[in-house]
This record gives sequence, C-alpha cells and structure tokens, in this order.
Amino acid sequence: MKRGIWIVGEFLWADQAHIAGQASSLANQAVTLHPVTLELLTKARSLKEVMGEPITCVLIAPTTGDFDHELFRYGADEILKVEDSSLYPFSETQYGRILAHLAMERGPSIIISGATERARSFMPVCQTILETGLTANCMDLSIDPESRVLLQTRPAYGGNLMATIVCRDRRPQMATVRPGVFKSIPQELFEPGDVEYVVLDTKLKENPLALKKFTPHTDGDAIPDYKRAEVVVVAGRGVAEPSLVEKLKQLAEILGGVLGATRPVTDMGLLPRHAQIGQTGQVISPSLYIGFGVSGAAPHTIGIQGAKVIVAVNKDPEAPIFKLANYGVVGDAKEIIDLLVERLWAERPGGQKNV
Repeated sequence: MKRGIWIVGEFLWADQAHIAGQASSLANQAVTLHPVTLELLTKARSLKEVMGEPITCVLIAPTTGDFDHELFRYGADEILKVEDSSLYPFSETQYGRILAHLAMERGPSIIISGATERARSFMPVCQTILETGLTANCMDLSIDPESRVLLQTRPAYGGNLMATIVCRDRRPQMATVRPGVFKSIPQELFEPGDVEYVVLDTKLKENPLALKKFTPHTDGDAIPDYKRAEVVVVAGRGVAEPSLVEKLKQLAEILGGVLGATRPVTDMGLLPRHAQIGQTGQVISPSLYIGFGVSGAAPHTIGIQGAKVIVAVNKDPEAPIFKLANYGVVGDAKEIIDLLVERLWAERPGGQKNV
C-alpha cells in the first residue's frame, strides 16, 4: 500500500561554499534551510488531516546540517537524509535518480517540492523515471476527501484562470509550489520523530558533473527579500517613468518595505527582473501591498493574493485591480505619490525611523 506525504527539503548555501569549489570544503560550510521547506511542511499538515498519512521530509545534499528540531516543529513526522560528498556539484540527473529510487523503494502517495531553480530541474527527472504526473508552480494544494486524490491548483491560459489538476491513476502524485505561496507556521506541540540516514550505492553516487571553475556573479545591490517583506510598493505601467520610479523607491524606504513592479516596468528596464511581481516573478504575501498605476491583469494579481491588505491607486475606475483591492483610490498616481512622499517624510522623526 502506497502511503506517505513527502516534502523535498532544500538549502541555501553560503557563498564561500560555492567559491571553494570542492565537496570536501563544502561540507564544512554553513547552510540554512530554504524558507519554502517550512512553508511546505506547514501545508502538508492540512493534507495529513484528510489523508491520515505521515509527513516525511526528504533531504538530499552533500551536508544536511542540524535542522531536525525545526523540521519536526513545522510538521515532519520523520526525516529521511541522503548525505554524500558525491552530491556536489549539483546535478539534476543524480538528484532526480536518487529521489526516484527512494520513492520506488518506499512508495509515498505524494511528493512535493518548492518550485525553485534546482527542483524545477530534478523533479521532472524523477517524474520521468517514476512514469507519473507532475504539476508545476502550484498556487494551492488540497485533498479530495472522497477519492483521496491530491488537487493541484495552478494558473492556466496565461494566468487568466486557475485550473485544478489531478493524477488519478499513477503514484506518487507530484507537484512543485512557488516559494512564498504558503505561510510557514510552527506547531506549539509536537513530538520529534525518527531520523534515517540513507547510504547510497555506488551507482547512485555517480555524478555526471565535475566542477572545473566557479566565478560568483555580482550584481550591485543585494536582491530584496520580497517573500518576507511586510510592505511591498508596486510600480505599474501607469507610472512607468524614471522620476516616478525613483519616488516610489523613496516611498518604499519610508514605509520600511521593498519596491516591486509589473512586467511592463521591468521590460522597459526601469527596475531589474527580480523586482517583477506576479505569476512569472515574485509571489508575495505582505501585510500591506500598494500598487500605483497597476491595471490588475491576472498574471500580476496571481502573485499578490496572499497580501493581507491591498491598496490600489489608478486613474481608471474600471481597472480590474479594484475588484481585488481592500482600498481603492481613483486619481492621478503621480499626484498621489508626491503627496504621500511629502507627508510621510514630514512625519518621519528626524528622518531616521520608519513610519
């Protein structure tokens, strides 16, 4: 009988680990859990309530650190660790083969990972070996209580509607979820479970890649943490002018938040690609979202549905964004930006503290 919900955990590696260029030195570098791991464990708890199957966190890495307590705290019932020096440098073929091998041995019902750059490459490898389905970039997951099938909801038709996909006949059911879609919420009461270390056989240790040289990429300012930002100010097509974008940067700074944009603004080069908010960019869930000149097209609004409060400023009273907004302001965004920056700067004590 196939059973179990598997969450494939991921890590964020220290820059020096990559610069070192050797697996032996990598094992000694500090690692941190990728936030999506805890987000998925939190979501898996609601799936477990319906399915009644245990949650396993699967960690595949050259070193897996000491995060057992945290993983159990967020929902794992057991932890499965594959820790081997052959896993560096990263190879999607090797990772996919290992995950598939474990799944064939143990038979989970579901395998879920974050839709990260790495997982987007190794999950299809695993899926192909297992000859099952894989739904990418899900925005929600739930269980049909009657059929016990995983309902995988994701954008379709260019983001104009949400489609629910099921894999009725093949197991495991596989899905990836964009980081930031779910909140990570720890349990107040939990019991630590078992931690199992898997020893790879010689064939699974074969890594087709060999690192010859690594040159880290530097790109000026660090990328803001959009997924954890409490305030996100967004520049839309209606304010796609260099002077207005600069003022919105000031506004975001005053509010202690970050500045994002819709795709037209990044296409014009007014803000970098990493600032794009939406289906093909950053998925955010801030306490406060303020959009200026944002029309509210589906590819953008898909990425902001987790926001607690949405404020929209647009001169078009029929703009679709107003259907989603908690508060709407119909007016010239240029004038409103000037008024906000002027008023908030005036109220900012000594120009030092956020309001």
